[in-house]
Amino acid sequence: MENLDIVKGSFLSNGQFQVVIGQGTVDKVYEAMLKETGIEEASKDDVKAASAGKQNPLQRGIKTLADIFIPILPAIVTAGLLLGINNILVGKGIFGEQSLIEMYPEWSGIASMINIIANTAFTFLPALIGWSAVKRFGGNPLLGIVLGLMMVHPDLLNAYSYGDALKAGEIPTWNLFGFEVDKIGYQGQVLPVLFASWVLAKIEIFMKKKVIDSLQLLIVAPVALLVTGFLTFILIGPVMFAVGNWITDGLVAIFDSFPIIGGLIYGAIYAPMVITGMHHTFLAVDIQLIGATGTTFLWPILVLSNIAQGAAVFAIWLVARDEKLKGLSLTSGISAWLGITEPAMFGVNLRYKFPFLAAIIGSAIAGAFITLQNVEASSIGIGGIPAFLSLANGVFSFAIGMGIVIVIPFLITFIIAKRKLDK
Repeated sequence: MENLDIVKGSFLSNGQFQVVIGQGTVDKVYEAMLKETGIEEASKDDVKAASAGKQNPLQRGIKTLADIFIPILPAIVTAGLLLGINNILVGKGIFGEQSLIEMYPEWSGIASMINIIANTAFTFLPALIGWSAVKRFGGNPLLGIVLGLMMVHPDLLNAYSYGDALKAGEIPTWNLFGFEVDKIGYQGQVLPVLFASWVLAKIEIFMKKKVIDSLQLLIVAPVALLVTGFLTFILIGPVMFAVGNWITDGLVAIFDSFPIIGGLIYGAIYAPMVITGMHHTFLAVDIQLIGATGTTFLWPILVLSNIAQGAAVFAIWLVARDEKLKGLSLTSGISAWLGITEPAMFGVNLRYKFPFLAAIIGSAIAGAFITLQNVEASSIGIGGIPAFLSLANGVFSFAIGMGIVIVIPFLITFIIAKRKLDK
């Protein structure tokens, strides 16, 4: 199979034989395969059922997070890119001491409009997560949207103002028969809406089994949403809000105390996590960090790891004599530098092993460097060369990091490949 020009690689994972083809083309190949073989298209439930027995609880949890966050990733990445454009317009020190809109005030309206468009996905992030999570847990995704919007309702205290309101002792509350409940929203929060979505879906599924069909429209959705809403504001929200802040504070403390070690380890383990699928877990962590602190120090390291994989595969492209390997290396290298590393990793780097290890060495060193330089991103954008658009600070240091992950993996791979492949 791997002798076919269209196939970038193949591997066995969790009882599934997976073939790497590439974005866009894979849809056409899948349709052709269904037509030629006469087999039926497998649903997500079929795939889950086929692999569930092969997965441990940790793998199932990671798979669940991936199922929830991958569908909303286009909205988040698009918002990140647009915020990057806005940062160029309003950021000081990029083109001089003044920002572009200060030098050219006529652009301020454009910048403001771009900011509104870009911020929408992050402002109503709980609605996006609610839609995807409730759908994943088997409930009505429209109720998930309502749940998410309810958690950022304008009548609630904005989560970003919670710290100041707490210090001033001015947190609004509901009085439920003498029981005080904080009247706060959950902007930028991940855990509260995830757990609330699970509760909503389970209540809805339970009630559908108990309520006759003719009354379901009048009873199931209103009761499920009402019960979930009370549980969210009374219990789920406050508990998960605290847990999310503990996770955020813990990560920040570790990277503040041991920046070199933290950056080195995360830079080294990110690519191996892609193999297992565990990297999807850190998308939720990045979003939580941005929601709590306004920036994330993890995502820039992810970007450098992707670029490192691309640099290693470009070295293979230069050395290889086999035309299929050269073509695969070139296309997968470009893909990796635009944020999609699977073709490079599974098609080339893991096959020969040393390019993969070279990329890990480069990304570990660069990860330690940019963490020490406090490089942070204000949003999640394209995980490749265009990533500088999403940075909040440290653009020059990030550029040095990019130089590290291009030069080191390329040179190591090139030197070894000249001995092993150039024969």
